[in-house]
Order: sequence, then C-alpha cells, then structure tokens
Amino acid sequence: MVYRIRHTTTYTYSTPVSGCHNELRLRPRDCRQQTCTFHELLVFPKPTAFNPVLDYFGNTVTFFALQESHQALTMTANSMVTLTPVDIPLLTAPPAWEDVRERLRRDRSVAGLEAYQYVFDSPYVSTSPALRVYALPSFAPGRPLLDAVWDLTRRIHIDFTYTPQATSIHTPLDEVLQDRRGVCQDFAQVQIGCLRALGLAARYVSGYLVRQPAPDHAPPLETQASHAWIAVYCPGYGWVDVDPTNNVFPLAGHITVAYGRDYGDVSPIKGVFFGGGEQTMEVTVDVMSVTSQE
Repeated sequence: MVYRIRHTTTYTYSTPVSGCHNELRLRPRDCRQQTCTFHELLVFPKPTAFNPVLDYFGNTVTFFALQESHQALTMTANSMVTLTPVDIPLLTAPPAWEDVRERLRRDRSVAGLEAYQYVFDSPYVSTSPALRVYALPSFAPGRPLLDAVWDLTRRIHIDFTYTPQATSIHTPLDEVLQDRRGVCQDFAQVQIGCLRALGLAARYVSGYLVRQPAPDHAPPLETQASHAWIAVYCPGYGWVDVDPTNNVFPLAGHITVAYGRDYGDVSPIKGVFFGGGEQTMEVTVDVMSVTSQE
C-alpha cells in the first residue's frame, strides 16, 4: 500500500525573530517493512542554508538556518511511502527472555553490539526499581521474550489512560508510572524503561499512523499526528515493534520516521531562535492512501 504524508508545522511570534537554526527529522526511513519513494521539505521564508545528513542512528536530519527577520516560520514535509505488511513472530517460540538478557551481555557481533547500546539508561528513560517491579509479572522465569513483551504491552494499554496535557516530555517515568496517565510518548518510554530495567534492549520509534478504526476503542488510530511506539531486540528475529498505546503489532498501519534511545533522539523539530517574544505552534498531519484517492 502506498501512502502520502503531509506534515506542516507553523511557528508564529509576537515580535520579529532576527534569525534561527533548526534541525528536522521528518523523512520516513527505509526499513524492512517500508520504502520512502519521495520526500521534500518546503520552508518559508526560504533558508539561507539547507543540509540533510544521517545522524548516529541512521535517521535523516536536515539542518537549516534562517538569517532574516520574520514573524512566522512554516515547515512542510511531503513524503510518499510504500508499506509492506510483516508477519507477527511466533510469540511462544524461544528464546526465553533471560537467555536474551545474557546473550546481550556477551554478544560482540555487529548486531549484538548495536542492540546492546539500547540496554542502558538514556536522557529521558531512567530505569528504576518501580519500573522493574511493574514489568516482572509479565516476565515469569523461562517465558519466551516476545510473549512476555506482548503481555507487558497489553498491560500498559489496559492500566494507563490516554490523557493529553497530563504530562510533558520532562515528566519523570516513575511519576507517569504512578499516575498511569499520559500520551503515546509516555507509554512508549515507560515500556522501554521496564524492558531496560530487566536488562533487555528496547528503542523508541517515532512516526505516523495510517487512518483506520482503532481496536477496542483505544486512543484512536485515525488521529492524524506524530505517534510513538517501541521496538525490542530478539536474537533470530531482529527488532520487533509493538505499540502499547493502541495494543497492536505495527504490521501495516505504522509509518516509521526515526528511532533512537528515547524522544530526545528523534524529536521531529528542534531549534533555537533569536528574539520573537511569545511563540505559538500549530501542527497538522495528513496521512492518505494514494490508491484510495485515485
């Protein structure tokens, strides 16, 4: 299936901005289940410098500078992506989760070392005894890793309430765990923290959701906005994505833009500006099936 994505962010300022520097991570990745066949960035006013590169995690990041006075800045990313459905791994198949933990500690292959970096704390995901205690009911001794991860995904989906404005990116995970409220980035980072607290490798994934009905009246898949979920490393399978917000495996309805240790590595837009007074931001995202529009 082919999808067209249009992601527009507009900043307006109460007084003129004399200049700004920004970095954008808005190009969908090429990976096992998807191919980005077209991507363009439109910025107004037109930047004086524009430089796309790959970051440490292989995400496309575009840097630009604007050195003229302005009171509004609009950035639009237009992309075309082809999604190929992937099969759900057999959840009850080995390896057991303890075996994966021990293998991560010993494996010095390229894939093993790449995965091992996702075992450790990161700026927005600090492990704690509370996260470990919450995770353990899903991780009985000898339980297959993917079966345990899926059970943890289901529990987060049931136990936590999707509540916009209940948290910010700086809300500590233990506070999110205690209050059981937040948004997709909170649920993703809670699950990452739980898995890392057990010595497992988990990474944060950002992207978009295809417009379709949500299962079990979950926080709606039809919401047009950036979304977050996670991937866990399982030897023999590689990285397996799960979405705790919607209680699904991302098979053919999730479009991956970037991944990293936590939200800080994949933030769609970062920047600094000079002047400007008060600022407001408006974001619109539209994900459309190309075949349904033709």
